[in-house]
Order: sequence, then structure tokens, then C-alpha cells
Amino acid sequence: MLRHLIIFVAVFLAGVAAAQDSRLERLDTGDDGRGWEAVGRLDINGLGFCTGALIAPRIVLTAAHCLFDKASGAKIDPTGIEFLAGWRNGRASAYRQVRRAVIHPSYDFSETDPGNRVRNDIALLELHHPIRNTSVIPFETDIRPRKGQRIGVVSYARGRSDAPSLQEVCDVMLRRQGVLITSCDVDFGASGAPIFSFEGGAPRVVSVVSAMAEMDGRKVSLGTQLEGPLAELLPMLDENSVTPQPRRMFTTGGRRDTGAKFAKP
Repeated sequence: MLRHLIIFVAVFLAGVAAAQDSRLERLDTGDDGRGWEAVGRLDINGLGFCTGALIAPRIVLTAAHCLFDKASGAKIDPTGIEFLAGWRNGRASAYRQVRRAVIHPSYDFSETDPGNRVRNDIALLELHHPIRNTSVIPFETDIRPRKGQRIGVVSYARGRSDAPSLQEVCDVMLRRQGVLITSCDVDFGASGAPIFSFEGGAPRVVSVVSAMAEMDGRKVSLGTQLEGPLAELLPMLDENSVTPQPRRMFTTGGRRDTGAKFAKP
């Protein structure tokens, strides 16, 4: 099935993914956005933006490819990145500069095999100062979702960069070799957006949007199965960093060829 997958990295492309499952709901007002303030826009050195999620008072989870310059392939200086927590219509619930970033050690921006690239496409950003705002509550992380499980995504994207949008119901269509294929609606700027499970009544981050793609003629989104790569990434933070602990940790399998091909931006 993955051999029919054509991948478009979401932070770079301007192609529009068709809405599927529940419609995107724009969170324009304080009431609409309540509970989602820990999702924020990442403004990246004037080069564009991604989406990130606070998972500890000082730690933001996002996609690793957001930290590379598209044209040169060079790593971006993370100190020029600003996290705008709950950014909505010109105001944020908190503003923080990034102190440093840690990228998954197996992530390779120049990787051409989509499975290998997506499965480790996560990074953690350490903020200069923790966010201790009672309205900005860090999200917990959780184990990987089951195929067919109800999930949702909160993201910023092209045409909706001034307020987050929520798609509360989309599905895990397929899990392969550390990659989740979902029906969630993503577009330019949604890279790094948290994908949530809702079991137990509380949203928990189970994946990070890495790319948008087509599979058998249908628009889909791709994300890493979070817990294994996150377990490897967390120890890379300083002992003084405040880090979250996912409920359970697993390790992903080895690198294998999926047969999918990247489409050139």
C-alpha cells in the first residue's frame, strides 16, 4: 500500500489537502480556543512558520524538518525561533524565544526514502523561560493510536495562520514501520502540529504531523509513531531541563525501505 504513497513535506508545499472526516473548526475566540492554548505557532527566523505543542513548561514538541532551511539544507539557528502559545488574531497567551533545539539523532533532512524520513521527524525546543501560565497547560503524551482510532489535530496553516484550527475527528488509516497514515487535514505550516488521542476524555499527543501525501488518490497526512522516537530524544536534554515522561515507552523497528517516493517541491 505504501508503494502508492507520494509525499509532500507540509512545511514547504502550498498544495491544499481536501477536508476529510470532521471539518476544520477555526478557533477564533477565547471560548473556542480554551484548552488548546498550549498549541502555538513557531515563527522561524523569518523563513516561515510551523506548529508546535508545549509538553512541559519549557519544552515544545515539533517536526525536525522545521529546523532546516529548504533551499540550502542547512540547519537553522534555533535561537531565532519564537513560540507563540495560543496565537490568535494578533495576540498570544505567551511569547517565548527558543534557547536550543534537539533533533532526533536518526533524522536526516537529506533522506529520500519517505518512511525513514518521517519515522524520526521530531524535535524538542527548549525555551529560554518556562511558561507558567494557568491558561497554558502542557499536554501529556501517550502510546501510539490503534488503526481506526479516533484522533484529531490542532494546527496553523496557509490561509489560517492567524488562529489555530481544530479537526476533532479523523482516523488512523494505516500504521507501517513507525509511520502513521491518517485522514487528518493538513497544509503548509501544519508541520509539527500535534495529533491527539481523546481516550479517557483528555487530549494526549500521540503523533506529530510530518507531511501531507496522496495514497490511492486520497489526500492523507503522515506522522511519526511518537513514543519510541520521543523516548530516544528526551535523554538528549540537559539534566536541568524540565522534561515530560510519556505514559509508556516503546522503541521503533529498524529502518526499512517503504518503496514510497518524495515528490520534489
